[in-house]
Amino acid sequence: MPGGFRHGVRAANRRIMRCFAVLAFKETNVADRETIAILGGTGDLGTGLAIRWAKAGYRIVIGSRTLEKAQNAVANLTAISPETPAEAKVNPAAAAAGDIVVLTVPAEHQTSTLQTVRAGLAGKILIDVTVPLVPPRVGTVQLPPEGSAGKRAQDFLGDDVMVVTAFQNVAAHLLKEDVAIECDVLVAGNKRAARDKVIQLAEQAGMRAWHAGPIENSAAAEALTSVLIQINRRHEISHSGVQIVGQSPQRGSARGNPSQEESPQPGSARGNPSQTQAD
Repeated sequence: MPGGFRHGVRAANRRIMRCFAVLAFKETNVADRETIAILGGTGDLGTGLAIRWAKAGYRIVIGSRTLEKAQNAVANLTAISPETPAEAKVNPAAAAAGDIVVLTVPAEHQTSTLQTVRAGLAGKILIDVTVPLVPPRVGTVQLPPEGSAGKRAQDFLGDDVMVVTAFQNVAAHLLKEDVAIECDVLVAGNKRAARDKVIQLAEQAGMRAWHAGPIENSAAAEALTSVLIQINRRHEISHSGVQIVGQSPQRGSARGNPSQEESPQPGSARGNPSQTQAD
C-alpha cells in the first residue's frame, strides 16, 4: 500500500475515532459534567470552543468585564448555535463558577484580567490561549520578557493555579463551523495531569493534541502563530496550521523494541518525549 494512501487512511480513522469519542461522551449524564468558564468569550475563539464543548456535554459559562457584554456574547452564541446553552457572568463570578477556566482575552489584557479573577482560580486548571502579538508587526515573533505569555501567567498566579497553554495555532473562526480542524494542538504546562485533561478537552472538541512539555515550552506554540501568519500572507493558503508526524520504531531496528510497532498516539507515553521529565 503506498505510503501516502496509508497516511490518508490513518488520518481519516483518527477523525472517525474522535467523532465516536464525542458521541460517547454526550451519552453520559450532562448534570455530572464539569463547568467550563470562558473568560473573554465574546470573540471567535471563545465562541467556537463554547459550541464544541457544549456539544460534548459540558456546561458553559461566558465571562466578560461587564455583565452586559457577557449577556450580549451569550445572545450571539445562541444566534449562531441555538443548541448551545450558556450562562453569562462577569469575569470574577465566571472564574469562581468554572471547574476549568479558559482565558481568551487579547495579550494586552491578560495580566489585568488575571488580577480580577485570581481568587477564583485557586486549585484549578487555567487554559491560557494568549498569543503575544504586537501590532502592527503581528507577523514577527515578539515574545514577552518572561519568555512566553503562558510563563507570564504561571509566574503571576503562582503554583496554586495549573496554567496550561493550548489552541494558539488554531484558526479561531473555523471552530464555530461544523468542519474538521486540520491543525494539531500543542499543550504545555508544568503538571502532567493538567496537560492530560486539556488534551482530553481538545479531542472532545474534535482536535488532535500533544504533550509539549513544561510551561516554558509554550514559547514555541506562541511564536508559531506569527510564522503561520507569514505563511498565509506569502503563499496561496489560508488557515495554515501545524501537524505532528513521525514514524514508530520497526521490529528488529537498532532501537529493538518490538512492543513499539504501532504509531504513537496523541498524549501517549511514546508520543510524549517529556514524560521522562518530572511534571
